[in-house]
Amino acid sequence: MVLAELSGSISRALQQMNNATVIDEKVLNDCLNEISRALLQADVQFSMVRDMQTNIKNIVNFDELAAGHNKRRIIQQAVSNELCKMLDPGKPSFTPKKGKTSVIMFVGLQGSGKTTTCTKYAYYHQKKGWKPALVCADTFRAGAFDQLKQNATKAKIPFYGSYMESDPVKIAGEGVERFKKENCDLIIVDTSGRHKQEAALFEEMRQVAEVTKPDLVIFVMDSSIGQAAFDQAQAFKQSVAVGAVIITKMDGHAKGGGALSAVATTKSPVIFIGTGEHMDEFEVFDVEPFVRRLLGMRDWSGFMDRMHEFVPTNEQTELVQKLSEGTFTFRLMYEQLQPLLKMGPAGQVLSAFGAELMAKGNEKENQVKFKRYMTIMDSMTNAELDSTNPKLMNGSRIICIARGSGRKVEDVMEMIQFYKMFAKIWSNMMKRLKVPKKGSMNARSQSMTAQHVSKALPPQMLKQMGGMGGLQSLMKQMGSN
Repeated sequence: MVLAELSGSISRALQQMNNATVIDEKVLNDCLNEISRALLQADVQFSMVRDMQTNIKNIVNFDELAAGHNKRRIIQQAVSNELCKMLDPGKPSFTPKKGKTSVIMFVGLQGSGKTTTCTKYAYYHQKKGWKPALVCADTFRAGAFDQLKQNATKAKIPFYGSYMESDPVKIAGEGVERFKKENCDLIIVDTSGRHKQEAALFEEMRQVAEVTKPDLVIFVMDSSIGQAAFDQAQAFKQSVAVGAVIITKMDGHAKGGGALSAVATTKSPVIFIGTGEHMDEFEVFDVEPFVRRLLGMRDWSGFMDRMHEFVPTNEQTELVQKLSEGTFTFRLMYEQLQPLLKMGPAGQVLSAFGAELMAKGNEKENQVKFKRYMTIMDSMTNAELDSTNPKLMNGSRIICIARGSGRKVEDVMEMIQFYKMFAKIWSNMMKRLKVPKKGSMNARSQSMTAQHVSKALPPQMLKQMGGMGGLQSLMKQMGSN
C-alpha cells in the first residue's frame, strides 16, 4: 500500500489505544504522540501536526463527555476527520467530459516522472471509454519523444511529436489541432521540464498554454521532496493556472505524506498518485478512502471500483449471489483469488479489506503468494474445498496436500491461516451489507437489502448498475433462485 510505513505506525497507535482497559487523558496523549511522531517522520509540517493534536483534544474532552459514550470510536473518528482536513484542499478540479474535447497540459520539473504520468493518465481514461491522444512538446530533454512514443505505442494511444522541429510551441499547436480533427476527446500535452525553476521554463509554459488553450493544467510532482512541495506548487501556480496536481513515486519515499499535506495547503487538489512504474500503478486520489486505508480500515468503495473495472459483470452478479448464501468455503476463496490477481497490484486491492490481509513485501511477492495458495488448493479434495471447517484437514492430510502441490507444510499452514482471516472479513462484510440467505427474500426484504447494499456501493457503480431500480431487480433475481 502507498505510505505503508506511515499507515502501520498510525494503525499501531490506534490499536494500542483500543487495547487499553480504561481510556483516559494519558492513553489519548500516548496515542496522539505516536501519530504525531509518525506524521513528522513522513515530513508533514510541524504546525499542521500541532494543530491536529489541539483539535482532537478539543473534540475529545473527557470532562464534557457523557457516561456511556464510546470513547474509542470518538477518538478514532476525530483522528480520521483531522487527517481528512489536513489532506483536503476543499476545492474540486476540472473534470473532463466524455465526447467533448478537453485539452490537458502537463507541467513539472525534470525527473518528476511527467512523461510517464502523461501516458498513465491517458491509459486510465482510455479504459474508462475516452479517446485520448498524446502530444510531445518537450524538445529540451533528449529522448523525451522516444519515451512518450514507446509508452503510447505500448498502451495503443495515438501520439504526435517531431524529431526535426525544435519549437515546442509549434509542435503543441499542431498536435492539438490534428487530434481535434480526429475527434479525440482527451488531448494531453507533455511540456518540457527543467532541473530547477527558472524563467525560461515558465515563459515556455506560458506560450504553450496560450497556443493550446488547455482546459486543465496538471502539475506533476515527485513525492520525495516532502514539505518542499508547498514552495514548488506555489511557484508553478503563480506562473500558470495550475488546476490540479499529480504526485508520483509514492511507493518509494517516506516523505509522501508531507508532499500530500503541503500541496493541500496551496488549495491545489491532488487528483492522482503514482504508486509504481507500471501503467496500472496509478490511483485516483480521494481523501476519505485514502485516510481509511491509512488508518488500516476497509476501503470498500476502492475495492468495488477495481472489481467493476477488472471483473466481468456476470462474475460480479455471481459474487453477490454467493454472498447471499452466507458461507465462505475454500473453493469460494479460490474463485475470488483469480479476479484479485486480475485487479492489479495485490497490495492495492487487499488494502480494501484492511491491514490484516496486506501481504508484506513487494507486489511481485504478493502475486506469487496468491498463486502458491491456488496451487495448494488444487491438491485439496472436493469435500475440503467445499468445507468451511479447516479442522477437516488433520496433520496427515496437510502433509499429503503439501506433497501433492510440491510445497512445504508451512506453506499449507500459511494458506489455512489466510483463509481464516479472509473468512472472518467476508463474514463481517455480510453483516455490514445485511444480505439475507439465498431464497429467503420476499419483496419487502429485497427492498430493505437493496437499500443497505446501495449505501455500501460507490455512487458511480450504483449508477452503472441502473440505480436503485437495477439493484432491486438484481435482489429479486437472487431471491427467486
